Amino acid sequence: MRKINKMVRRWMTDKMELPADVMMDLPRITMIGQLHIYIENHRGVLKFSNQELRLLLEQGQLLIKGNHFVIKTILPEELLLEGIIDQVTYINENPQKKR
Repeated sequence: MRKINKMVRRWMTDKMELPADVMMDLPRITMIGQLHIYIENHRGVLKFSNQELRLLLEQGQLLIKGNHFVIKTILPEELLLEGIIDQVTYINENPQKKR
């Protein structure tokens, strides 16, 4: 059933020209230089420290590394991180789903 739902969303995105991030639950990441990163459509904070932020996504995780991190805004599906961002990595595994 989930596969059919995904196919319908993809078809609607392509044929109706709807934004993929909204229809497919994809994260939208906006980075301003090396100082700010704004992430939409995340599913929660898995880990936060002064040097690392790990977010759960619908499919996988997002890992952000750097220094002097401060979460400026956090909402259920949005987050604004400030600091010196050195690395942004998409991890294509969902730890809640066992294979």
